[in-house]
Amino acid sequence: GNCAAAGPEQGTRDHRMKLTAKTDLEAPVEVLHASLADTPGWEREAIRRGIAVERPADMPVAGIGAGWLIRVPFRGRARRVLLRLDDLVPDRSIAYSFEGRAMTGTSQFETKALSPKRSRLRVTLEVKPRTLAARLFLNTLRLARRRVEARFEKRLGQLAARVEERYAREKVMRK
Repeated sequence: GNCAAAGPEQGTRDHRMKLTAKTDLEAPVEVLHASLADTPGWEREAIRRGIAVERPADMPVAGIGAGWLIRVPFRGRARRVLLRLDDLVPDRSIAYSFEGRAMTGTSQFETKALSPKRSRLRVTLEVKPRTLAARLFLNTLRLARRRVEARFEKRLGQLAARVEERYAREKVMRK
């Protein structure tokens, strides 16, 4: 699909950073939403990419409140992040929050039908620093804003392409 991004918006005092991008897909909204909501598939994908994934015992396995403790290699160290499913509206939106030692944030995936076979995905990522080092890191990202936006759009484009490929494969298998 084609991608467009609205850049990082800077908060005044809390130093948060917000990224928004959208892309249109050649797949029905139900297929797009089902792909986004496929948490076992995302867990397998994360593990394939070298991310350690644990399911905290005190959090539900599925549905709102479900959580994952992930260790992501970043800048030479494993960063521990608690990811939680905050909201899920079928064929409309999925929202997550994440909490790490240095940063917290939210991600929102909004889906919309453009036609019976086309859909739009809009992703918003908001990050808030908890430490001075994280604040400085976000300031560095703001200085490289266009590059950060381009990478965010590229990742969204890759996600869209995966959903479209999966839809095309399933369509062929149904015939």
